[in-house]
Formats: sequence, C-alpha cells, structure tokens
Amino acid sequence: MDYRYVGKSGLRVSPICMGTMGFGTWSDKAEAFAILDASYEGGINFFDTAEVYPVPPSAELAGLTEEIFGEWVKTKPRDSIIIATKVAGAASGWFVPPIRYGLTAIDRHHIEKAIDGSLKRLQIDYVDLYQVHWPDTVVPIEESMEALDRLVQAGKLRYLGTSNENAYGLTKANTVAKYEGLTRFQSIQNNFSLLNRRFFDELANVCRKENISLLPYSPIGGGVLSGKYQDGRTPSETRFGDYMRGDDSRQKLMAQRFVNEGTLASTEKYLEIAKKADLSPVTLATAWSMHWDFVASTIVGVRNVGQLDEIFSAFDVRLSDEILKGCDEVHQKNLYPMG
Repeated sequence: MDYRYVGKSGLRVSPICMGTMGFGTWSDKAEAFAILDASYEGGINFFDTAEVYPVPPSAELAGLTEEIFGEWVKTKPRDSIIIATKVAGAASGWFVPPIRYGLTAIDRHHIEKAIDGSLKRLQIDYVDLYQVHWPDTVVPIEESMEALDRLVQAGKLRYLGTSNENAYGLTKANTVAKYEGLTRFQSIQNNFSLLNRRFFDELANVCRKENISLLPYSPIGGGVLSGKYQDGRTPSETRFGDYMRGDDSRQKLMAQRFVNEGTLASTEKYLEIAKKADLSPVTLATAWSMHWDFVASTIVGVRNVGQLDEIFSAFDVRLSDEILKGCDEVHQKNLYPMG
C-alpha cells in the first residue's frame, strides 16, 4: 500500500482513513468493531474520531464514539495505529456543541478539558493528530496555538491539524506558529468531493506551497454520489433520509445542501461515467478524492462491513485522463452545486 506522510510530520498514514462518527448511533459496538477489524486487516492504519461524536450530536451520547473506539484500540498494538481526534469548535460559530454546557471555545481551558477527556475515553496516553473541529473567531489564534503547543510539549499530542477552515485562517494560524516558535498545523480536514471542489479555490495552493495535507471528509458527498438519493428517493437508515424526515432544522438544512437539484443532476452524470469505466460510483468518488497530490488520506465512513468493498476497491484504481476529463466537464456545467 502507498502510505503517505501528513504535511511535514512523521505520521505515515494509509491513503484511506476510517471515520467513526456513526459509532454509537448508526452502528452499534459489535458492528463498529467489525468495521474497524476489517479496516485494520485491509491495511488501514489511520482512524479519525472526535469528542463530540457520534452524530447526530447529543448531550446524552457525546463521547460514546471515543469510548467504543478506545475499547477496540486496546485489542491492537498502539504503535500500529495513527489516531486522530478533535476538540469541539467554538459555541460562537454555526453550531453550539452539546458538551461543556454549550460554552466551548478554542482556549486553554477548553482545549485541556477536551484532550484530558479524550485520552480517558480512548484509554491512551497520547493522540497522534489533534484537530480543531471548527474555528473560533473570538479567541485570538495566538492563545489557541499556544495552548495546543503546550500539550505537544507535554507529550499528550504528537501533531496538530485544523478542520472546516479557510485559507486565511489556516495561513494566519501557521504564521503565528512560525514566528512564536509554536507547533504548526500539519493538516486540514475539509469537505472535498466531486460535488464540492471549493478547496481548489484557494486552499489547494496554500497546501501545496506550505506542505500541509488535506484530509478530505465526505468524499462520497455524504452518500449522494452512490446514487441512492436519485429519482426523489429518501431511503430509511440513511443520513439525509433520516434528516429530511426529522424535526431538527439544522439537520434539514444540511440535508438540503447535500441533496438538491444541482447535486442530483451532477450525480446522474457521474453515475454514467462510473458505469462506462466499469467502476462502482463509490469507488470512482473515493479514487477521485485520493488522486490529488495535496491529499494525504481520504476519510470515509460506513454503517456496516458490507459497505467497505466498494471503498477498498479504490486502492487499486488509477483514474485515466479520460475519466478525469469527464469529471471536470460535469463540474464545469454545474459549478458548486453544494453552494
């Protein structure tokens, strides 16, 4: 397998990272263990979680995913696994997380509370990659980076990353780190897929110039690129099917962002490209995400072991120029269908 380095770090990771955000809601512990075992046996050494998981987030279940994952980690040699987790973003942002009484911030107090909780739930004494789940636009970035660096120096963290950030925020944080002698962000975890290419607007150039790795999430467009939402379908036991039938306004808005006239029209064309290439649409979407030079590892998620085969098939796929051109043509006809 072609393992890749994350940024300028010593983290050598599999080109696919197994996400865990549904462990505890969409997948029970037994299914989660089966998914993790199959992933590990298939060569995946990189796993991503967060203190606020599982999704949909709730005060009752927050932290359960880390607990489940931590139990599984104890069954494997610790040094054989690269573990990434996240401190919940600021309550001043687009979402108030249901932890620490909804008062979260990326300051020293909350960062230290978060990492101590994660280490306890994960049953480990260090995290390989610690990420800011979403930015804090109130707390000065100098304070945030100093607090994170303190934990690196203490040995609780190996490397740092950010998530859901823009080019200015990433550049500002790493500029502060450079001139203050602090640990920098080695990675950024953003939404990136055939349906959402906004990373190319500015961030791809920043990552290439500064040797920062993208860890893309939702490479299959939240499942949309599989084709399961075509023709007006909203299947049960799917993320956006459940969100659209639910009462939560934030979840409904998220579903509309992923499942709309534009995304479905583009998906129809990508399904045709996949069929012509004799590829599963899931394999096509995963391979496209893995293709780019600034991507270290593509984060995927499944509800059951049976969904892994189409994803793992992407390990052996190298997309031809013809396929890439066809995908570009779909994009040019329908720019930014997710907004």
